[in-house]
Amino acid sequence: MAPVAVVVGPPGAGKTTVGQAIAALLGVEFVDTDHLIEQRAGKPIPEIFFDEGEETFRQLEREEIAGALDSFEGVLALGGGAILDPGTRDALRPHTVVFLSVELPDAVKRVGLGAGRPLLSVNPRATLKYLMEQRRPLYASVATHTVSTDSRPPSEIAAELAGLLKVS
Repeated sequence: MAPVAVVVGPPGAGKTTVGQAIAALLGVEFVDTDHLIEQRAGKPIPEIFFDEGEETFRQLEREEIAGALDSFEGVLALGGGAILDPGTRDALRPHTVVFLSVELPDAVKRVGLGAGRPLLSVNPRATLKYLMEQRRPLYASVATHTVSTDSRPPSEIAAELAGLLKVS
């Protein structure tokens, strides 16, 4: 078993929105690993960061991603920082990975002031710019397909990707 597609990208790329739309078009389930982490921890991600720290969050993230890659057959969206882990990048290599690329102006519009995003709580625009620059090569390194989401409606992006993906 393996996901039909794994969706990666920075905050504001549309991983959840586009991922849900792709799943609907393909008639498969959608899951966001951030949601799995919150279910397991019994609290929202900002509280995990605040109460237990980023290291604990990243460990939970690694474990949830590994489990989902082995057992989930729908469209799986990863948190923006998941690709920082070399083990996660290695685990993604045999999978179909969709990198939703977005430039800073569109990402800032979509993310707003970072509410509910612990890494964007202080100076969201500068932090987002830094995170995007740091992570872009990592997203690209695991991507099977790269699609720009700038100035495009999620339905258009999802339709393009659904045409590229295979469902068995």
